[in-house]
Amino acid sequence: MGINLLPEYVLNNYEVYEWKHPCAILYQDFPEEWDDIIRLLMQFKLKKRWILEGGGNKSKVSNSIDSFLYKKGWIEKEFDTSVMVDEELTESPTHKVDCYKNRVAIEIEWNNKDPFFDRDLNNFRLLFDLRAISIGIIITRCDHLQNIFKTIGRGSSFGMSTTHMSKLLPRIEGGGGGGCPILVFGITKKLLDEND
Repeated sequence: MGINLLPEYVLNNYEVYEWKHPCAILYQDFPEEWDDIIRLLMQFKLKKRWILEGGGNKSKVSNSIDSFLYKKGWIEKEFDTSVMVDEELTESPTHKVDCYKNRVAIEIEWNNKDPFFDRDLNNFRLLFDLRAISIGIIITRCDHLQNIFKTIGRGSSFGMSTTHMSKLLPRIEGGGGGGCPILVFGITKKLLDEND
């Protein structure tokens, strides 16, 4: 069991990567969250106007994904963590997770600077080690979308130092997420909706 558990549509329209068997864990132990994620991926379309309009504080892509999951009971979550050594308590705050439900954490990295991947993976590692999450998921974009951005005059807004698959996978394979099972979905050009 692995990524073959995903529907054919998802495998054909996203670049999928897994580290430490997250698909099997999600499918078996978190069926409701698995269903939410599958439904999200099946309905998502990358609207051309979102790329043309630009983002602001939060991109339309991220907002679309967040709002779908929030309607299913997912929340933005900050964890209150600390470490105690010899009765000395040290606060150890974590970064907020974009979407969280029942020990499954999702980060959406559409167009941030690529060091945000380090932050996300370190957060997943820490929260997994503290038994606060069981799975970390990152939704980002595939490298080949850069050609589309250039074609429509938005290439400079989506540079090679921003978040995309080839910036993420070496970080995971280098141990950035520690022992946390990690699942990655890369948005491909097949999801582009040019007519909206």
